[in-house]
Amino acid sequence: MAIKERMSGNEAVSYAIRQINPDVMPAFPITPSTEIPQMVSTYIANGEMDTEFIPVESEHSSMSATIGAEAAGARSLTATSSAGLALMWEELLLAASNRLPLVMALVNRTLSGPININCDHSDGMGARDTGWIQIYAENNQEAYDNFIQAYPIAEDTRVHLPVMICQDGFITSHAVENITLLEDEAVKDFVGEYHPEEFLLNPGKPIAVGPYSVSNYAMEAKKNQEVALENSKEVIKEVAKKYKELTGRGFELFEEYKTKDADYIMLIMGSAAGTAKEAVDELRAEGKKVGVLKLRVFRPFPSEEIAKALANCKAVAVMDRCESYNGNGGPLGSEVPAALFKNKVMIEAVNYIYGLAGRDFTIKDVKDVFAELEDMIENGKTVEQYQYIRLRG
Repeated sequence: MAIKERMSGNEAVSYAIRQINPDVMPAFPITPSTEIPQMVSTYIANGEMDTEFIPVESEHSSMSATIGAEAAGARSLTATSSAGLALMWEELLLAASNRLPLVMALVNRTLSGPININCDHSDGMGARDTGWIQIYAENNQEAYDNFIQAYPIAEDTRVHLPVMICQDGFITSHAVENITLLEDEAVKDFVGEYHPEEFLLNPGKPIAVGPYSVSNYAMEAKKNQEVALENSKEVIKEVAKKYKELTGRGFELFEEYKTKDADYIMLIMGSAAGTAKEAVDELRAEGKKVGVLKLRVFRPFPSEEIAKALANCKAVAVMDRCESYNGNGGPLGSEVPAALFKNKVMIEAVNYIYGLAGRDFTIKDVKDVFAELEDMIENGKTVEQYQYIRLRG
């Protein structure tokens, strides 16, 4: 039976953690994810779950302890944001390369400097090549739903990789929305018990975790890691299908919103997708053929699927809430055109940078982007390929 509730995104993720009841949670506070370990520790103190909570001295220690617990055979997780994730960076690579299916709740916040505590995707994008699966949420409901799906994805024998469940700092993490929750038993049945094949505290089968790998073997290990990441695409879809059967809420690698006949499409991630959808609804009422492709799974990057979804439009606006500092665009501004070219889809693609450090992104901004795409195609206007939205002069 579904439970109707009102929760912030942090509350929703914490509630999902309580329902899953993992074995170990090391954590160190950092805005705007601090509420998650705070709420989980309260659940533990109240006897509502029996997870072992480990307060540590830094985020580097937090991920180190999570890795150690997972390697020992315990279902483990942590939570962080921004500079906390940056401090974990070395350990992120170890978690993925050691094929540890742990989970992290990442509440996206801009990386310094200058110091700023508001939302953009620079923290998650900074970790995009560490080997983690990355799943982004548009709203509080998706943050909850994505987290429940995380362990079945991570622990699948075809995958065995860590998963980062991302939501936008303050915009979803602290804003309260109506949300539909599952019963505790339904979550426990869906996630299941964790039975690792290999773990350090198995006295009958000793193993080594994180040994030095000589050149004759290291490259093969990295290739196996890449194969696992590719395998995760199918597993993500399988888990989403089972979750839809349970809840009626469906998920794919990305969501196509009114794109089937669209001439112009905006590709975007996170909470700003809701703003884009509102603008699309208004423009559709005016007879404009526009749509939104909301990317949910950033890693593994669904290049073939995105190219296919965009193949019949005239132009796509590729929206980055992060600066890549390569002089050429943001992360999506590099990967989406590469996917189109690789799959021989020759449409116009324009990269926009928006919302850095919490800068507003409005319905009018979305409409202006679509108008610029239309002017480019219909009137031959030259459009700046790599531009900032709402940049003060």
